[in-house]
Amino acid sequence: MAALCDVNTMPMRALGQTGLNVSLICLGTMTWGQQNTEAEAHAQLDWAVDNGVNFIDTAELYAVPPRAETYGKTEAYLGTWLKKAKNRERVIVATKVAGPSPRLVWIRDGDQRLDADNISAACEASLKRLQIETIDLYQTHWPDRNANCFGELGFKHRPDETLTPPEATLEALQALIQAGKVRHVGVSNETPWGLMQHLKLAEQKNLPRIASTQNPYSLLNRSFEVGLAEVALREQVGLLAYSPLAFGQLAGKYLPTAKTPATADARLNQFGGHFSRYSSPHALAAVQKYVALAEAHGLNLAQMALAYVNQQPFVTSTIIGATTMAQLQENVLSVNVQLSPEVLAGIEAIHDEYTYPCP
Repeated sequence: MAALCDVNTMPMRALGQTGLNVSLICLGTMTWGQQNTEAEAHAQLDWAVDNGVNFIDTAELYAVPPRAETYGKTEAYLGTWLKKAKNRERVIVATKVAGPSPRLVWIRDGDQRLDADNISAACEASLKRLQIETIDLYQTHWPDRNANCFGELGFKHRPDETLTPPEATLEALQALIQAGKVRHVGVSNETPWGLMQHLKLAEQKNLPRIASTQNPYSLLNRSFEVGLAEVALREQVGLLAYSPLAFGQLAGKYLPTAKTPATADARLNQFGGHFSRYSSPHALAAVQKYVALAEAHGLNLAQMALAYVNQQPFVTSTIIGATTMAQLQENVLSVNVQLSPEVLAGIEAIHDEYTYPCP
């Protein structure tokens, strides 16, 4: 298979203040174990690493949608590849510990508080599945408190909620670093308050400093720009942007007018009920506008959407996912796409008309 990028052309960016440099494209993995087999996962890894990707992101929760039957499968697939390929030094492995959720009863018997016992148990299990001794970036998957994430723009305060103090979470992560099981730590689906609270505690209490935050960011969801972008830049805690194609909507394949419609096994056709925020009439109308913009400038829509995310100064790495090798190649090749001032102006005009259609 011909190379599209290589280690000499793939842009690299600093991962916070860790001293690590990660590829602008990060290989996301949540389809492995659900839509992709172990062999397909290994083929994706082989091609991605050969073409300059050194950053792999997974989670104990994966595959997605989460189910007891697929829990941990994605980490396990990455683990068998790491053992087979014998190139641990070539990749930076990121994974996540699940936060509390009443629906995930199969994870630690329904107890996922981000406290010392749960974080230690989750890390040990992830290390075993990954077949490695140390996780490069260990992230909390979502906050251990009520927060507006996963499709919620507005914050709803619950004064009677119980939560694990962020200080206790950082202390638990510090213990893992001291034990040599984790190198650096990050957060996911965080808010400006949450990120600044972690950074303040790290400075005041000599606790681990957050290296990155993994949040959604795409042409259909630019909410990160409102408060978190300033924190990311001023505090050197870059964004690991997930869902940059809004679950495939920004490939244009789910539109009724699509030239190449999504297949029956495409993510939103299979699991649309889990991710309905990506399929609202407002979202589809915005996508139609972005399709027209891309076509007017001779661009591939998915690559235009990814290139927009790639170029943001607060983005450390763009997490792409693919179920086919063709999708993987197309997504990685987005690093070579430069958007003209005319395209950027067109994007802003559409954003003004369709703001946050997929929160």
